[in-house]
Amino acid sequence: MAAWGKKLINYPKDVVTQFIEGLVETYPGLQYLDGFPEVKVVLRSDVEFGTYDKNYTGDRLSFGLAAEEAKSEGYKVEMVIVGDDCALSPTRGIAGRRGLAGTILVNKVAGAAADAGLPLEEVAEQARHASKLVGTMGVALSGCTLPGQGTSDRLGPHQMELGLEIHGEPGAAVIELQPVDAVVTRVLKQILSPETQYVPITRGDRVILLTNGLGATPIMELMIATRKTVLELQLVYDIATDRVYTGSFMTSLDMQGFSISLMKSDTAILKCLDASTKAPCWPAGTDGDWQKPAKIAVPAPPSCAMKSDKASIEAGAKEIIRIKDSLNEWDSKVGDGDCGTTMYRGAIAILEDMKKCYPMNDAAETVNEIGATVRRFMGGTTGILYDILCKAAYASLKGTKKVEARHWAHALQSSIGAISKYGGALEGYRTMLDALIPASKILRERLEAGDDPLDAFIVSSEAALTGAESTRHMQAQAGRSSYIAADKLASAPDPGAMAAAAWYRAAALSLKSMSCHSEP
Repeated sequence: MAAWGKKLINYPKDVVTQFIEGLVETYPGLQYLDGFPEVKVVLRSDVEFGTYDKNYTGDRLSFGLAAEEAKSEGYKVEMVIVGDDCALSPTRGIAGRRGLAGTILVNKVAGAAADAGLPLEEVAEQARHASKLVGTMGVALSGCTLPGQGTSDRLGPHQMELGLEIHGEPGAAVIELQPVDAVVTRVLKQILSPETQYVPITRGDRVILLTNGLGATPIMELMIATRKTVLELQLVYDIATDRVYTGSFMTSLDMQGFSISLMKSDTAILKCLDASTKAPCWPAGTDGDWQKPAKIAVPAPPSCAMKSDKASIEAGAKEIIRIKDSLNEWDSKVGDGDCGTTMYRGAIAILEDMKKCYPMNDAAETVNEIGATVRRFMGGTTGILYDILCKAAYASLKGTKKVEARHWAHALQSSIGAISKYGGALEGYRTMLDALIPASKILRERLEAGDDPLDAFIVSSEAALTGAESTRHMQAQAGRSSYIAADKLASAPDPGAMAAAAWYRAAALSLKSMSCHSEP
């Protein structure tokens, strides 16, 4: 039996009227239409009679009735129907597809066209054009509670509903509760289905994304859904986003859930979306000054280079995992004993994140994302130093269309310079730089001498290992080891240097192995 729905209202029959009153009091740019409260319509406060007389101001009992009544009074009327629902079959008889949150984008396009002074026919044509380019699908954790009525018990505590309508009708399917990433994957697969062709969006296109809350969904959860949507569009569908709007635009009272709308982007639509507006809930800061940096590169089909890069990252991470206990043992003698555990956390996280969010066709962005991973999961001084290493390499590689061995050598040199600048360490200080500096020096020398890049990488990795081993004979001048007596330090190499040499050499050997396997 459904429970009684709790609402902060007075009387159910007064809800719409009192909501409108509060809305107009909150936003000075709004006013009532003549006839309020019987006529429950709100419009801009700067509208004067005759200025916008392509707009009918009669009683809006329904769209169709309003249109016919306006026509009978001599007004020119156009009707545009938006059917952006992608949850149901494209062919639904005379019922047609339902209008969902994609209507918001169509309304913004039409409103901008009207505000620009275009004739009614052109406004309608732009709206129809936009309506053909948008698709939406929603998901909910609960139904909505109508004022004065009981709460819906249609969904159990571990269930969610796909493809529901904003008026609270049952959706296309009830499924078990899933993580939001899995839900987004399923929704995008439905909207972008090549079989149903709900929207004319294909690989390589650009889109506008609207993540819409259905009424009781926290903005935090909407942002998490947006994050996954943008990422999956780029990495799975080769689709970039020109605009991203996240918020509650078309709601269903207190329904928990969200919908995703995708509209194919073009210049005319972007101009309308960017047009200035005083609409209360349109996102602030989007009036013509949209700037969206390219965070994740659009992926190309996997190449041999991408496969070898992935294999080298995996090899480096797995080698750190393999020597975890050795690193801890060395660090227990010269530090606080957790170097292996710290590096292990970073390596595990890199392997996991590589499956989901590393754009392997873009070397600079991949290095940058690795830095973000280690910063989140390694923590401490080590995590900061490796993030600095990655950020410096990213800055060096960014903008390079085809990254070659000489670019990697320069990136390594830049990383060493950044670590030395911010960490204060130099060669001979018994740190990770005692592995990386010899490696960088040999790599540049061998490349300048004309050696094969892979051979140069292997030789430089040997220099890294030799440099790391030589730290046994160094007096520490940085980090916790600087407080340890020299005779104690001689019992173990610097674990940070050994870790750097280990992943560097593992990556080199992996690339060499991949090269040998690819030869005829």
